[in-house]
Amino acid sequence: MKNNVFLIDDDKNILASVSILLETEGYKVSTFSDGESGLKAILESSPDIAVVDIKMPRLDGIELLKKLRKTSDMPVIFLTSKDTEIDELLGLKVGADDYITKPFSQKILIERIRILIKRYELKNSKKNEEVDEKNSLKKGDIFLDTEKYMCKWKNKVVDLTVTEFLLIKSLVDNLGVVKSRDQLIISAFGENKENIDDRSIDHHFKRIRKKFKKLDKSFNSIVTVYGGGYKFSE
Repeated sequence: MKNNVFLIDDDKNILASVSILLETEGYKVSTFSDGESGLKAILESSPDIAVVDIKMPRLDGIELLKKLRKTSDMPVIFLTSKDTEIDELLGLKVGADDYITKPFSQKILIERIRILIKRYELKNSKKNEEVDEKNSLKKGDIFLDTEKYMCKWKNKVVDLTVTEFLLIKSLVDNLGVVKSRDQLIISAFGENKENIDDRSIDHHFKRIRKKFKKLDKSFNSIVTVYGGGYKFSE
């Protein structure tokens, strides 16, 4: 059965190009040009995932997600025109699973959709209770499940987006080693990184630190190496 993806954006060019791409990848796609009609359709049809622009007429992406999260935890990816917009609008605090900055790589969007659908399916299956050591990584107080894209710190779940998880995994895979911003961009976004800059990585780690510190005020394992990049230290 084809996975059902809802695209909600007031940019008709994005709706057209992304829906064609997703359909060629085997997804069933429904498109909506405003938040109100998109939310109504989600509540009626329960798609597998929604890709939602933040700024839209009638109902913006933030309000759409707030209303959706009252009844559903289905995966949602935000499309945003500015990396800092997530901080300004507190988008991730209302329950987005990831976000992608415009202009975006369609290959990255496809990959994020694939990962989030898989993660959601695993979350709602009996397999969610199992730990496969082949797909897990534990170093000190941090535990990563690379199949479910789940992170734990001192046995408490850290609510990371997929992008944040990939950045942390890159550091934990190479404990104590300084990873440059360019290396981290490739880890999270692949070789097709022309739309990602160093500041985007810094914004990600700012948010990641906040999430760890929310669970552990003394958390200081993510180290910024000025002029170098970042490392994870036990």
